[in-house]
Amino acid sequence: MRKILALFMIFMLSIGSFGCAQKKNPADDTMNKNWDTILKEVKGTTVNFYGWGGSKTTNAWIDDYLTKMLKDKYDITLKRVPMNIEDILNKLIGDKQANNKKGTIDVVWINGENFYTAKQAGILYGPFAEKLPNFNKYIDKNSIEVKSDFGYSVEGYEVPYGKAQFVMVYNGSKLSKTPASAQELLQFVKEHPGKFTYSAPPDFTGSAFVRNIIYDTVGYDKIANAKPDKQSVEKVIQPAMDYLKQLKSYLWNNGKAYPSTIAQLDNMYADNQLLMSMSYNPNSIPGKVKSGEYPKGTKSFIFNKGTIGNTHFLAIPYNAPNKSGAMAVINAIITVEAQASKYDPEGWGDLPVLDNSKLSADEKKKFEEIKVGEGVIPQDKLLSHRIPEVPAQLVPIIEKIWLEQIPGDK
Repeated sequence: MRKILALFMIFMLSIGSFGCAQKKNPADDTMNKNWDTILKEVKGTTVNFYGWGGSKTTNAWIDDYLTKMLKDKYDITLKRVPMNIEDILNKLIGDKQANNKKGTIDVVWINGENFYTAKQAGILYGPFAEKLPNFNKYIDKNSIEVKSDFGYSVEGYEVPYGKAQFVMVYNGSKLSKTPASAQELLQFVKEHPGKFTYSAPPDFTGSAFVRNIIYDTVGYDKIANAKPDKQSVEKVIQPAMDYLKQLKSYLWNNGKAYPSTIAQLDNMYADNQLLMSMSYNPNSIPGKVKSGEYPKGTKSFIFNKGTIGNTHFLAIPYNAPNKSGAMAVINAIITVEAQASKYDPEGWGDLPVLDNSKLSADEKKKFEEIKVGEGVIPQDKLLSHRIPEVPAQLVPIIEKIWLEQIPGDK
């Protein structure tokens, strides 16, 4: 995401010797407490959960299932605060510069270049992952998707929340055939002018669409191995930018404007302005059809060469006022019960992060019994078409190049 202010502040913090080294508050002994003590301390406390709030189904799972579960099991009051991640980062960086040792955020939903930014700025607490019993019990610590976030080492400063994979969404009541490649998508928009568009980067899903076009056009290896400077990246991805310029004149509003968020894109799709949308949550379709966010007959598809898959995480700010409560909440989220509820399309449809080999037969059964619903691509097909994310440093460079070359009336 575009975080000009945040990046400037990181530079200033680095000059002030904050950098990426995480300085611990001597008065904070949370890491020295045993788990039973932590659970006793968090009873009756409030945990402030900050993150993206642009999905009704996601918000409903947090507000209904998670909030109730935490209250019933741990007497924790969860307060969800919807806020864009760049605003969260700027708030935390501002706290750091002002030496504010007691903030307002306990848990933050984060990943990718945003985690890279936060880690570099020294605004995260930890490493705390191995303090959580369920992280040790259920998570594959050696998995590249646990150890690394967009190619950047996690080092215990965040814990997996769920998995995502980019899919295209379409109205099966109106379309019988879907594109299998970027070139076929170009042919599709020519045949259906004004009925397709994508959200403008740095929107997370719109940015993923652009990267998927890059993968399909020039290949993952070329961009993943590019030097992290604008000139090198631009040289590699220029064929994809040229493709997007071709696509542009056939988009909604002739490509003169783009939805700023995936929520806006979904609304346009639901209102039948568009024949397609897109999602980072491949199992969410039945839930969104039920909630009215998607029209009946909605299905998903992917390109033959594959689509981007990644893991999203939860972290704790360096100045979280309730670090014990934050750890208790994150530990509760990586239980079998919570991950199964989140995996259920009737709940959220988010892909689970637990290591299947660490589950008992009864625990595995909880996931096997969940019906993913109509319009959802089978897991084996998704996994066989899953492509890693590029290193985090490349994402803002790609977004900057897109912003310079694609939008507006040029």
